[in-house]
Amino acid sequence: MDTPLAIEKQLLADIDQLRGQFPHTQDLYREACILLFFRYGITPTGNKLYQLVRKGSMSAPTEALNHFWEDLREKSRTRIEHPDLPDELKAATGELAVAIWTKAQFMAQDSLASYRTDAQASIAEAKASTSAAIADRDATHLSLERNQQALVMANERIGALEQNIASITATNASLESQLHEAKAQNAFHLQRLEDARRDFAGELEKLHAAAQLTEERYRSSESRTLLEVDRERTVSTKLQKELDASRTAARQSVERLQAEAVAFQVQLGDLRQKTGTLEGQLKAVTSNRDLLSNEIHDVRLQLTEATAKLSLLRSEAENWRRQVEQAPQGNTESRGDVKAPRVGRKSKIEKEGQ
Repeated sequence: MDTPLAIEKQLLADIDQLRGQFPHTQDLYREACILLFFRYGITPTGNKLYQLVRKGSMSAPTEALNHFWEDLREKSRTRIEHPDLPDELKAATGELAVAIWTKAQFMAQDSLASYRTDAQASIAEAKASTSAAIADRDATHLSLERNQQALVMANERIGALEQNIASITATNASLESQLHEAKAQNAFHLQRLEDARRDFAGELEKLHAAAQLTEERYRSSESRTLLEVDRERTVSTKLQKELDASRTAARQSVERLQAEAVAFQVQLGDLRQKTGTLEGQLKAVTSNRDLLSNEIHDVRLQLTEATAKLSLLRSEAENWRRQVEQAPQGNTESRGDVKAPRVGRKSKIEKEGQ
């Protein structure tokens, strides 16, 4: 069933086609009257004709309309020319034919009015269905926009988490580098401590050897001193001084080496404490990184669900859009069969009764 808008567009297209066929103004208005009355079942008026044709003055459509009605009345008269019939019978027969034609026109107009009523009801129903489809489409669009906003927020959160992970990864790498450096320094200081211990042992052995040698010299000198006390007193005093000096030097060397060993022990303890602190920080950073990885995994699962839901909503919105575009617009029926709407209406009533 055609809508009034579709009928108006078709009528304008037919008028444009008549413009090329009938360049004369009166001929164009006459054909427009015939088109409106016989093809579209619309009673032509002067204003309607001028709105459609828009050619000539305002008197042109009125004049053409008067000629059209005169020709129609003239052609609607039925003349029965027969030599055997009297004039009264001929006139009565003509009037009867005119009455039948007029009655047929009235019945056709009634059928056309019924057809228009059914068409308007179908149009109202189609508009209501279209309005419901548009409301559903708007609701779907609103839900789609909300899901898109949630998707954008999830992407922003993932970006922030990835930046945080990158920062933690960089911090972890820096801590690992510091840990390796501290271990290298620890190994270096342990090596220095071991070298200092070996040097201290060597020096101590040298001092013991020197002390033993001095003791031996002292004993030898003392045995000789018993023989030559006076002569060797000076030598004994000198050796005693040398022995005291050697013992003092040995004691100072031992104290210096012991102080260095204590310092190395303290530095070694500090390095061990720093290493333990760095290892604890590394474990904390590794645990935080694992928590962030689990959170990113959860957010990505939510993002996957939101993406699937978004695809489903887009598919539903596309289906609604197709349904709105394919809304029933009626079936085109021929103007020649004016009784078709009544038959269709009767069939519809019978179906509803069943």
